[in-house]
Amino acid sequence: MASFRVKGGLKLKGEITPQGAKNEALQILCAVLLTADKITINKIPNIRDVNKLIELLSDMGVKVEKIGPESYTFQSDEIDLKYLDTEDFLKKASALRGSVMILGPLLARFGTGKLSKPGGDKIGRRRMDTHFTGFQKLGANFNYDKQKEIYNIDGKNLKGAYMLLDEASVTGTANIVMAAVMAEGKTTIYNAACEPYLQQLCEMLNRMGAKISGIGSNLLNIEGVKSLKGTEHTLLPDMIEIGSFIGLAAMTQSEITIKNAQIHRLGIIPDTFRRMGITLEFRGDDIHIPAQQNYEIDTFIDGSILTVADAIWPGFTPDLLSIILVTATQAKGTVLVHQKMFESRLFFVDKLIDMGAQIILCDPHRATVIGLDRKYPLRGIRMTSPDIRAGVALLIAALSAEGTSIIDNIEQIDRGYQYIDQRLNALGADIVRID
Repeated sequence: MASFRVKGGLKLKGEITPQGAKNEALQILCAVLLTADKITINKIPNIRDVNKLIELLSDMGVKVEKIGPESYTFQSDEIDLKYLDTEDFLKKASALRGSVMILGPLLARFGTGKLSKPGGDKIGRRRMDTHFTGFQKLGANFNYDKQKEIYNIDGKNLKGAYMLLDEASVTGTANIVMAAVMAEGKTTIYNAACEPYLQQLCEMLNRMGAKISGIGSNLLNIEGVKSLKGTEHTLLPDMIEIGSFIGLAAMTQSEITIKNAQIHRLGIIPDTFRRMGITLEFRGDDIHIPAQQNYEIDTFIDGSILTVADAIWPGFTPDLLSIILVTATQAKGTVLVHQKMFESRLFFVDKLIDMGAQIILCDPHRATVIGLDRKYPLRGIRMTSPDIRAGVALLIAALSAEGTSIIDNIEQIDRGYQYIDQRLNALGADIVRID
């Protein structure tokens, strides 16, 4: 198990380019199974979750070729369906939550799918009902072996259907869309997720020959086609990294420019950080954060305490609430952070409290942060990263703290952020990776 040794209190300066979006990559990579033609994908991040999925696809028979530092070609013309019955497949798939999105393409093209219960972050219940109810609406037969925790799906005769999703699940919507693009007839998906990453997937599928309308809304209409062709696709910059770098700049009083941020695809993320008192300057498609000695949290119009809550897109993404929370610890003012979607995602705040932060964990979903306005800097401690987003929040806290911190279990951070230590060290940080 690897750790980071982090020297705090250093001011960073320079430019940083966000990696390709992790959450988009997991969807797009699964979509290569929909055609026997070659697909080229650019801006693929070199992170553990993505690399594991590429390895899984390769084991299934996908021909993978790296043609550049962040570019790959994929060709799924010789898929080995028998591999789905092996222990090796079930073990590798269960280690990666994103693997669930191979089911939609497998059903669409081959009429069958199998998967063991996916893993991922320990951030609370993440049920799979939306995925499988959608498949069943399309005519698939579903069987779950409770003892072995294996999902078996037969979808040889998928037909278009109307469905109202029980939740606007991003991965659930992506999975159902990929299953429906080659189903016979018309599929209507209401209460669909509409995140930029899902928009990217739908636009890619349309370039491949799919007929999807309503992209960017919560009502998708899909006319089934018989086959899809190859295409080229470039991933968006990772909005979670962009938000993390904004919080990092504020906490460490650093002057940072985030390059090529695709600002028009960030929704309310910049405005939410502005409500935290952070100054952002848009310079073309770059975001410049000047060094700020102090930043003050906004209040509601009547003077009451600001609440920042997650919501389905175009609301604020839950993946950045950990960053908002840690950034608030050194702001002036108070904020209530309300994590509605996952009941275990705030359980890293005990580490911040040990560092000297003033936080009241009201319940599994809400935390009140009382900003210290830098009068009482955080102090370095030893801590463990519980999940990807909390891990980066703790890294930001350590970089802003007095003294040295040790962050254990950084494999969690590596799952979502490529070369994070090297990239931040290039800005002036002092992060050492130790085994």
